[in-house]
Amino acid sequence: MSTPTPVTYRRAGLSLAGDHWSAPPATSPRGTAVLLHGAGQTRHSWRHTAARLAGHGWTALTLDARGHGDSDWARPRDYTIDHLVDDLVHITGSLGDTPVLVGASLGGITALLAHADHTLARALVLVDIAPRINPGGAARILDFMTRHRDGFATLNEAAAAITAYNPHRPRPATTDGLRKNLRQHRDGRWHWHWDPQLLQFISDTAAITELATRMDAAARRITIPTLLIRGALSDIVDHDSIDHLLHHIPTADTATVTDTAHMVAGDDNDVFTNHLIDFLNRLLPLPRYRPGS
Repeated sequence: MSTPTPVTYRRAGLSLAGDHWSAPPATSPRGTAVLLHGAGQTRHSWRHTAARLAGHGWTALTLDARGHGDSDWARPRDYTIDHLVDDLVHITGSLGDTPVLVGASLGGITALLAHADHTLARALVLVDIAPRINPGGAARILDFMTRHRDGFATLNEAAAAITAYNPHRPRPATTDGLRKNLRQHRDGRWHWHWDPQLLQFISDTAAITELATRMDAAARRITIPTLLIRGALSDIVDHDSIDHLLHHIPTADTATVTDTAHMVAGDDNDVFTNHLIDFLNRLLPLPRYRPGS
């Protein structure tokens, strides 16, 4: 696997962390893909996908959203979707390239709204998220995120909690990967690698209702190539979600990854990335640069 270069973006007094994955010099450049994780995750959930994209000629940028991973924590009132969109607009504006936006869950919502309002991308990939979702699945995610506020005594205890939430997903042989998703506090307990104040936004019923309306309106304004990759076992994106998306975005296509749920990229990363690369391969190539153009 190639090694990324750490990057830092400054926005509204916050430092936002990312990893920049460069394509090998021998490959023909395909463009830039910006990968946005879901609520409670970090940029490291994309590391295998980003490395494979780089091997196929893509520059990949994986980002920690504000309040996640190595990015700074914000004031509680600064975790709205508008703040996330503003961060993305700022970062993509510094790229010198029109990227493909790949967003999982909350990252997908951010990408959808950002492009609809600011025309940022040449293509859009939504990972198990759509303008219309199953509210029962969303409630289950919130329930999982609000549990264990006092942390875990050990990484094995954290792994057991994840297995209980995703029983279909094989438990990893080691807990080493969890070290990127949890922080060990001075008392020795392990806590999720995100700001608990995020829950104030994602549990606000009125804000979520307004967000659903905004996503629906945003979908009607999407005209770029779009792919929805969902997990076959997802309790977030169901068949009604797919039909609604395809009706609102005529340029959209869908792909389903078997034996996976909402955490598609983590549940079956190779199959997920295959779908993503197949979609990217169908995009029109970047215009060739001509001196004086």
